Amino acid sequence: MDLKNPMLLYLKALLFILIGVIASVLLLIENPTWRTVILLALAVWGFARAYYFAFYVIEKYVDSSYRFAGLGSFICYVVARRRSDEKSAEN
Repeated sequence: MDLKNPMLLYLKALLFILIGVIASVLLLIENPTWRTVILLALAVWGFARAYYFAFYVIEKYVDSSYRFAGLGSFICYVVARRRSDEKSAEN
């Protein structure tokens, strides 16, 4: 399904945020310590930066010809690129 309706895209983003907020609140209710707050914030920040890297950095600075459709697409890209690099190193 190719989702292009702006309202549905905003709804999708809102649902992702809602999932994150609910999961975070439940985790903090279960273990309400500053350590948990800091580790949760670091985990969210780290995954957000990795996601940014997978899409923006690779597309803008590493391979401008490739367009990613999702994390699965990124993994396929990395595996294919690695195989290509191994083949060219053998020759």
